[in-house]
Amino acid sequence: MSTTVSSTMNLSGPEDITDIPAGVGEAAPKATRRARAIKTAGIWLAPVMIAILALLFYLYYQNLAETANSTVISALDWSDKLVPQTKRIIYIAFWSTLIVILVAVPLGIMLTRPALRRISPYVLAVANSGQALPAYGLLVIFLGIMGQGAFTVIVALSLYALLPVLRNTMVGLDGVDRAVIEAGRGMGMTKLQVLARIELPLAVPIILAGIRTAMILNIGMATLAFLIGGGGLGITIQTGLKLNQDEILIVGAWLVALVALTFDWLGAVAERWLKPRGL
Repeated sequence: MSTTVSSTMNLSGPEDITDIPAGVGEAAPKATRRARAIKTAGIWLAPVMIAILALLFYLYYQNLAETANSTVISALDWSDKLVPQTKRIIYIAFWSTLIVILVAVPLGIMLTRPALRRISPYVLAVANSGQALPAYGLLVIFLGIMGQGAFTVIVALSLYALLPVLRNTMVGLDGVDRAVIEAGRGMGMTKLQVLARIELPLAVPIILAGIRTAMILNIGMATLAFLIGGGGLGITIQTGLKLNQDEILIVGAWLVALVALTFDWLGAVAERWLKPRGL
């Protein structure tokens, strides 16, 4: 009898455990580590690609300075035209994105609280209207309300890029596991402490993804700022179109692409270092 029991215990003991294929429990962590390694490599390869594009742009620009006609050289004057226009597009994109962050993130937090959740569809409908209109039409509307200038462009682009940050903030906060929130409350945290220490840190990756989207939208749309007296590299692009000079058009578009890629990389670095460890 005892022999039978002993043999049964052996059959359900260590032998069964060793029958599990090796590495099954480690597959998910390995896949996660691989994905993180690829993402990290992408972050640090991006500045190399940007540097290569900048070098190619420099060589192209130098070649134009030696071979292009006087009209092209005059339109692409570096110190008087390209540098001020590039600074203006960065200025417009920076301030419009900052306004979006200052408005959309707190608003998204408030709309995920129980007291204001019922009005969130109406607020999102207003935010949707910014992107429902064409960017050119939105600029014209604000031109009629506020007049010409860079400030008008900044306000218009702030409304245009509001939706991605607002929506991502709400999605990120709503996606936090309720059990984690209840655990924090059970430890004696106040609602504000739970928001600051649990909800926002866990929602940071999604919020930053929305901010990156808004930033790239603003850089692209800032090229239209010249239409209402806001300046920017759109002047150079428009000059190339009017004069039917592809060289001028290429230089303007190339500079816009370099600015967009640089800011997108900075956003990726911020997303990498601001999100909680382990996510």
